[in-house]
Amino acid sequence: MVVLEKNIIDEKVIEKALTYEKYYQLIKELLHEGKTTGKEQIESRVKHARLNFQRMKRVYRTTSISDELKNLIQKIDRKQLWLVLSEGWCADASQNLPAIARIVEQNENIELKILLRDENPEVMDAYLTNGSKSIPKLIALDEKTKSELFTWGPRPRAFQNMVLEQKSNPKLTSEEFDELLHREYTRDKTQKLQEEFKELLQYSQN
Repeated sequence: MVVLEKNIIDEKVIEKALTYEKYYQLIKELLHEGKTTGKEQIESRVKHARLNFQRMKRVYRTTSISDELKNLIQKIDRKQLWLVLSEGWCADASQNLPAIARIVEQNENIELKILLRDENPEVMDAYLTNGSKSIPKLIALDEKTKSELFTWGPRPRAFQNMVLEQKSNPKLTSEEFDELLHREYTRDKTQKLQEEFKELLQYSQN
């Protein structure tokens, strides 16, 4: 268990975090105005946000949490706060965040809150992935002490390895790779994410 550096995640940060429902509604309202979350309001990002919103709805609707993971989640008897750095235009967030929301629903001791990445640069800079501001990034905290229990993100290991391989040795165009990656997400049905959360919870509960 790690105690966070003072003032990175304080009450002020937590107060402006959104519930999953409010995050979903914010994205919906911004898209109605032809916008998305974040500082960069460009046509391509809004286009991606529209597609991602549909993905969010589908993943949330179709995700079924395994009995094994349910059992681990339901064993948590102390209040936890799961903060996720995210943005509406992020494709990986649209594939993973709804499943995380479904996991959290299994235990009322866990509260899920969303922090917009661009509005929380200090938090994002403390949770870089290989030096990059990759999202979604989950930070699980003991609600009382704010001690860090574990982190996860930005995507399941198998998909992260695909991304790293594409970056180091690109064999597809970015459009072709995105299509391949999200086809794999759809085929997987959040199973890789659930397996990783089982590992995290088994470790954190020991």
